[in-house]
Amino acid sequence: MQEAQARERDGTTGHHRPDARDRGSRARGGFILLGGVQMALIFTLAALAVPLPRIGAEFRLDRADLILLSAAYGLTFAGLLLLGGRLADRFGGRRTLTAGLLTFGAASALAPLAPGYEALLAARFGQGIGAALVAPAAMAVLRALFPAPVAYGRAMATWGGLSVLGATAGNLLSGVIAAASSWRGTFAVPVAVTLAALLLAPRLLPATPPGTGRALDLPGALLATAGITLASFGLVLTDAHSWGSAPVLVPLVTGVALLAAFAALERRTADPLLPPDFLRDGRRALGLAAIGLTAAGTATVFVLLSLALQEGRGWSAPLTSAAFAPFAAALLGSGRLAGPLIGRYGPGRVTGAGLGTAAAGLGLLAATGFDGSVPYAYGLLPGLLLLPAGGALSFAGAAVLAVEGVPTDRAGLAGGVLNTAMELGPTVLFAALLTLGGDAVSLAAAAALFTALAAVTIRTT
Repeated sequence: MQEAQARERDGTTGHHRPDARDRGSRARGGFILLGGVQMALIFTLAALAVPLPRIGAEFRLDRADLILLSAAYGLTFAGLLLLGGRLADRFGGRRTLTAGLLTFGAASALAPLAPGYEALLAARFGQGIGAALVAPAAMAVLRALFPAPVAYGRAMATWGGLSVLGATAGNLLSGVIAAASSWRGTFAVPVAVTLAALLLAPRLLPATPPGTGRALDLPGALLATAGITLASFGLVLTDAHSWGSAPVLVPLVTGVALLAAFAALERRTADPLLPPDFLRDGRRALGLAAIGLTAAGTATVFVLLSLALQEGRGWSAPLTSAAFAPFAAALLGSGRLAGPLIGRYGPGRVTGAGLGTAAAGLGLLAATGFDGSVPYAYGLLPGLLLLPAGGALSFAGAAVLAVEGVPTDRAGLAGGVLNTAMELGPTVLFAALLTLGGDAVSLAAAAALFTALAAVTIRTT
């Protein structure tokens, strides 16, 4: 009786009154939706890696054109992420998410209709612009979905592994799709995910209010975007040109100079795009470094092994994709353990343990992965199990470290910075590793970097 009277005073009934179960169900649905979108963004980044030779043959492209086509999405994605984070904090996460999805989806729908190289390249740039809005906005909405710090930490522990899973899916499915239809079919995945997200977002995602009194810092946005894009472009071209050549030096030096100007401007701006104090937190800096390094190691392995298997061993695209199936299985298994481990041991220790495990996988791949005389089961499989097992733990722990203590009105900024680290890591490290010589030497050097960062992380967190 008293319960019924209380419901009457509340203006609710037992049938319509929201409870914790309803809120939890909606939060889980919203997380699944946002996680699927994040995976689609990274899937799109990796989706052209395996079918790239077919695209080159169809459009008669040289190596430099293929490099630019492969990198175009990532260049605009990484270059615009900080601005995307500010837009999410300024105009609201869900509104920015919708605008980004519309841009990303439209470019993804136009890409398979491209009659030539220029149209496909423009579509890839368009995808990157949309992704740069979607990624930080998704994290801003995620923060609103899980306002309690403990629940948000658990969500971020799972979120951290989604990007590696998306990249793995891109490598696995792209070869299969390309073999079954053509490379144009790989764009069906981002189109389908975008349509589903646009339809379900109003029902599953909370409306996030716009920020007040936040300037866009357009001068800082222009300097950051131009600097990151030009420096990344210069690094990408090191695969086809020497470090001392004009095609590499001009964009690289110009980009670094613009980034230095950006850093100087941010120290004098009242409402900076990237507040200097945001990166002074030691735990956050380690988390971002671990995210960048883990993304770089994974991407480097995908590229080098995909080429080695197809060009060195003569494997087909579907068979090359199938070779990474154990990678995906280990990633999923380790990802399910990451949350409980972080709750018990803390994000720092889990990040360090993940980096150490991944280092062992990279070391094994460096030792036997490129020797065609060694069977797959002995030469590749052990490394392809250890690397993702460690990478999933590293990503999960590092994602928690990167967003610890971030206030709600900076959730978009946190998403922009986290995704920038994830995008720039592969570009910077891959270019640096290629200068060392052979593929095995590159992976051995990456293993050494993972080991060093693991030691620092465990000691200081």
